[in-house]
Amino acid sequence: MPRPAVVVALPTEETGPVVAELKGAGFEAIPVAHPTQLEALLGERRDIGVAILDGESDLDATLEYYSLLHDGGQAVPALMVVSPSEMERFAGDGAAAHDEYLTRPYSAESIRWRVEAMCIRSVTVDDGSGEGVLSGEVGDFADWGGKATILVMFSPKGGVGKTMIATNLAAAIQARGELRVLLVDADTVTGHILSSLGLDAMLTVADIWRDEAETQEPALPLTQLAAEHSSGMRVLALSNNPLAVEVLEPARVARGIESTRRAFDVVVVDLHPSYSALNRAILGIADRILVPVTPDVPAIRASIQMRDVAADLGIRERLSMVVNRANSGIGVEDMERAVGMPALALIRSGGLLFVKAANEGRTVIERYPKDKVAEDFHTLADKLTLPGMAAGTSEVGAAKPGFRLFGRTKEPARA
Repeated sequence: MPRPAVVVALPTEETGPVVAELKGAGFEAIPVAHPTQLEALLGERRDIGVAILDGESDLDATLEYYSLLHDGGQAVPALMVVSPSEMERFAGDGAAAHDEYLTRPYSAESIRWRVEAMCIRSVTVDDGSGEGVLSGEVGDFADWGGKATILVMFSPKGGVGKTMIATNLAAAIQARGELRVLLVDADTVTGHILSSLGLDAMLTVADIWRDEAETQEPALPLTQLAAEHSSGMRVLALSNNPLAVEVLEPARVARGIESTRRAFDVVVVDLHPSYSALNRAILGIADRILVPVTPDVPAIRASIQMRDVAADLGIRERLSMVVNRANSGIGVEDMERAVGMPALALIRSGGLLFVKAANEGRTVIERYPKDKVAEDFHTLADKLTLPGMAAGTSEVGAAKPGFRLFGRTKEPARA
């Protein structure tokens, strides 16, 4: 099935690069210059997946575009592009659930990845007669309708405790006994979640997708591939062989992880420290990106780089810093100032506890539930799962801004 069409209603100088990038990714990108063009387009077609709108040049025109996207029972997601200084005007909860925003400056590639993620979250209509899917993954994606939170653990620097935090955070959330948790090892280079949890023998996503290519038989949905750990959480790995990952096409992996929302309440994903196409695809679907930082100069520099790259990718507002080895003597406030990101949580050094637990195929949460470091993970789990801290929110800020503009008249009050 072809990819959905994307409407582009941006200033002339931005339209060309965005249209070219989207077309290169397989989308049909359709530029429009006036609401009447969009109205005619929507009257003729039922395969519009996303509309990219400009939130600064002409707000009245933008409101007309947005109204058309939701007329007649339609609900085409809108990606609003604004400058950081204009974001305050768009704060609020008036936007539809699938609408998003992107701040300028942005790259054409970053807008492409945001569109990828938005299309994954929506189900497009192919001919007006029923629901369809974007492409592939019918077994995984066709009945996706859940609202699970996807938490991605990422740092561009290795050795900061990324995998340790992902594993024990997932176990701590599972230990609450209220939520279904999936832990995904998406580190296809140095990932060792399976071995640390004693699950070495389980099949990986790469295994079943290679078999699918050879046998032409549909692969198992990822929700069925995940294995249960003694902690109660389910565990899934993309690959256990860094030389056999050619089958892990980034967009398909992102769709597969998105599909697990229907079966779980929280999905924790551990990434390799790189800005690969696979990682960017997964970062694009994340509700929250946790950035582990240790109190040392290389880790702090890497986190500053991550903050800047995230702005280019349009995911800056999803970042939260987790300070690991927080009892090392360096003040957290100094780290916050240096990184430019408030600390969501502090994880003290656990010494050999993590090694001892891993040798038994368990987590610190299970093996040493009364230790102070286990308490740190439970505190972080509470911050991420208690009411009011749902997907897309931030400990230090309000919920992810929506478009209050769209819930107001065509003549919004200006500051």
